[in-house]
Amino acid sequence: MEAVHGIVIVGGGICGLATALALHRKGIPSLVLEKSETLRTEGGSIGVHVNGWRVLEQLGVAPELRKTADVVTEFHDVWQQKQGNKSVVVPVRGELRWLKRRDLVETMAKNIPSGAIRFSCHIAAIRPANPGSHGVVLTTLDGSIIRAKALIGCDGSNSVVAKYLGLSPAKSTSRMLLRGYTRYPHGHPFGPHFLRLRGNGFFVGRSPMTDNLVNFFVALWHPGADATKDASAMKELVLEKLKGQCSDEIIEMVRDPEPDSLILLTKIWYRPPWQVMFSSFRRGTATVAGDAMHVMGSYIGQGGSASMEDALVLARSLSRAAAAAGGSGGDELCEKKISAAMGEYVRERRLRIVRLSLESFTMGTLLATKSLLTKLACFAILSLLGTASLGHTKYDCGRL
Repeated sequence: MEAVHGIVIVGGGICGLATALALHRKGIPSLVLEKSETLRTEGGSIGVHVNGWRVLEQLGVAPELRKTADVVTEFHDVWQQKQGNKSVVVPVRGELRWLKRRDLVETMAKNIPSGAIRFSCHIAAIRPANPGSHGVVLTTLDGSIIRAKALIGCDGSNSVVAKYLGLSPAKSTSRMLLRGYTRYPHGHPFGPHFLRLRGNGFFVGRSPMTDNLVNFFVALWHPGADATKDASAMKELVLEKLKGQCSDEIIEMVRDPEPDSLILLTKIWYRPPWQVMFSSFRRGTATVAGDAMHVMGSYIGQGGSASMEDALVLARSLSRAAAAAGGSGGDELCEKKISAAMGEYVRERRLRIVRLSLESFTMGTLLATKSLLTKLACFAILSLLGTASLGHTKYDCGRL
């Protein structure tokens, strides 16, 4: 079987769906290829800062999503120290809400035209189209052939499209991160406050989602030989680590999460900032977005919002190309316009994602290192980047 399409998006996660929706809002059809049998709604929750909400406004789904999550108004930062805890309260400047990943994915998917997502479609190989053409030919595991005038890889850290572009593989570091959310049937007592607790070898985050739901994550920098890939087993290990170091309310929260919300990560994937700075993210009419382009640790909470920014900027660039082509000049001219638009997209995004990658990389290094010299270097970089004031959340990628 062989099919021909204009714009093909590989990956039906947050970035892929946001890209398809942004293109749809600009009147440009696309086809999303997702290897799973259904929408990938697992993944607990995602924090969306004001820069992400600006994108959701442009996509037309912000009002609906705001009904599902409450606003967080303050950060409560606590450092456990031998001489006593040190705490600081910092106001949230701008909108911050924790969304269920399911709500975000399903809301975007239902606003995309029916039939625009093809499930159980696993890409096995990608090759250029005919010599002189900018298009690509995709082969699926079942042997189907898809010819695409333009290809967008939104397929995560192990991206098949990134490999086609010649990008170096993403790197990983051994960390243990347990995430989930806990339901309080009679309401939780924490208020609209995001607790960030740093202890000896661990980091706990707790933030309200609604009056009855609370999101949490626990990171262990050195989980030890007992580490496992089973989320339930690791939950017990985490509880043992936290006993005697955290309050009963934190222990209870980690002990009783919603079963389908518990997510365990044993590796943190990232592209080093220098790789993001110098990589070529385009080949002809193929490019990448989201984690396929700039996967980063969750240390600054920008992975999802940055992916949605990518979607908006890319759709805007392709829309300009479509308007410039004006439906005339033949396929060759159209493909040249698409290629130029993708180059424009990469140029516009590069400095933004280099800054985010550097900030995330530095924060992760700071939290894990035991070297005083390394800590001082990290503090200097984060101070220059304005991390304490959450400068990265103030970014506005513009209108769709």
